[in-house]
Amino acid sequence: SSGINAEYGELFISFLLFLRMLMNLLYSIVLLSFLGKSVTLKNQEYADKQPNIIYILSDDLGHSDVGFTNGFIETPNLNRLAKEGVLLTQSYVQQVCSPTRGALMSGRYPIHTGLQHDVIYPGEPWGLPLDETILPQILKEYNYSTHAVGKWHLGMHKWAYTPLYRGFDDYFGYYLGGQNYDSHRNEKGLDLRSDYFDENGKFVDELRWDLDGRYSAELYSDHTVDLVNKLKSEENPFFIYLAYQSVHAPHMVPQRYIDQYSSHITDKKEKVFAAMVSSMDEGIGNITKALENAGLADNTIIVFSSDNGGNVNCVGKVTSSNYPYRGGKRALYEGGVRSPSFIWARNRLSPSKSNAMSHVTDWLPTFWSLASLQGKLKPNKPIKTKPLDGVDQWLAISENLPSNRTEFVINIDPKPIRCGHQVPHAGLRWKEWKLIIGQGCPPSGWYPAPGFADLENACGPYDSYIELYNIIEDPSETKNVSDKFPDIVKMLTDKIKAYNATAVPLGNKPRDPASNPRNFNFTWMPWLDMFDEVPDEAYTLTKEVWLAGNQLSDDDISSSMETCIAFDQDIDLVEF
Repeated sequence: SSGINAEYGELFISFLLFLRMLMNLLYSIVLLSFLGKSVTLKNQEYADKQPNIIYILSDDLGHSDVGFTNGFIETPNLNRLAKEGVLLTQSYVQQVCSPTRGALMSGRYPIHTGLQHDVIYPGEPWGLPLDETILPQILKEYNYSTHAVGKWHLGMHKWAYTPLYRGFDDYFGYYLGGQNYDSHRNEKGLDLRSDYFDENGKFVDELRWDLDGRYSAELYSDHTVDLVNKLKSEENPFFIYLAYQSVHAPHMVPQRYIDQYSSHITDKKEKVFAAMVSSMDEGIGNITKALENAGLADNTIIVFSSDNGGNVNCVGKVTSSNYPYRGGKRALYEGGVRSPSFIWARNRLSPSKSNAMSHVTDWLPTFWSLASLQGKLKPNKPIKTKPLDGVDQWLAISENLPSNRTEFVINIDPKPIRCGHQVPHAGLRWKEWKLIIGQGCPPSGWYPAPGFADLENACGPYDSYIELYNIIEDPSETKNVSDKFPDIVKMLTDKIKAYNATAVPLGNKPRDPASNPRNFNFTWMPWLDMFDEVPDEAYTLTKEVWLAGNQLSDDDISSSMETCIAFDQDIDLVEF
């Protein structure tokens, strides 16, 4: 009798537990249904709206140079956007400047566009190939207005390589890869311009002599604010590509930004660098305020990224930090290619963190998908591109799903570069694994944020010829496990060989002396068109028009440095 009662008691308890589990399950279903409906209703209002898109690209910004990655520099506006948006923890770019910009615009790896080696230096007659269909050209087929601000660095020897002939409606910035922030000169040649088509559809290239002495980060931010205010009355969506010069060398910034770091940073160069980041952050804050005031914020997507890791090599004083990642600009290690990134779209994305692996080539197909409302809209005319290396990541980002890619080529470069690898090198990420063949460096060390304990991190000694890392378990790349996983090494080596078989020749060309800005009233001009009797592309300004103006002597070419603090002014102002 007592055994039977105990048996019934156990059955009764099991029945109660089952009822409780069933009630919890029903509650969960109802709750999820409610949440699902609320998310759907929230997004439904924008499901049939093409979003405005602003892509912000910083220059040489390290992973720990911003507050939203726990860096020491004050970036309240970026922090807020990152907190309200989706933090992209595995967002990859190229290891130097021109290749990243080319990959962004084309959706293709640099090995497929000829941009895999180094960068485009001043006076070199090459650029992103003209047979590439690039991002603004695609967006225009969905009735977007397209606007470029800041650094171009994808070719300027002919007009055909400059922004307006590549699909942008207007442009304000500089064609080359580096310059003085204040005088806007590189090698004594002015390179700050406003390009646009006039009311008759004629191309105009206006050199901005009038902006001498104005700090570039403020100019680019203010111009973008003006664009937003102008575009608020337009019916069509817009795309703004904002490529800051900050924080590329030479390091200089107005004093008022330095003053805010007077108490907790004592080193002068560290103060200047931090102040440069803060100047950019202030400008981004002004842009977001303009979006709010114009009523455009609800339907605008903002993406923020750096073009490569912070520059911690071939500099007198390390002021940037990619910590805890290894290396920096020019290196195939995480510090050279893993970018501090986020995407903000408050009526499309809930605040979250995405660990999905993404690459800079992915933004073209992702923006294409957004512009076409995931294929619901057809382009004005058929769009033909070369095979894309990027993939649409919108679903992975918006639904916090695994990435749509499992691998990407970091780079394959058969030639050495200054301040970088001295033997041919290649890198590939596949799932959790990363293989480097040749030198992944320099730089090769771990560089803490300024103000923290320094580590001994010389540019060498160079590491072994084969390096294999498990990036999920060892994101700082401290343990080369190539000897433990020979099968993985072989498989990834075979993948690199297969990619290398698809690589096009290097596009690099030696400097052309005819490009000398002295030939054009101390300005940088598309010199091959300026000297041609019949230019390949129509243009308004000619060599004769420029040389008919007032000539400037060497003594006249000077920077208005009264309002700026600068150092390392003896550096040749070109992209390393």
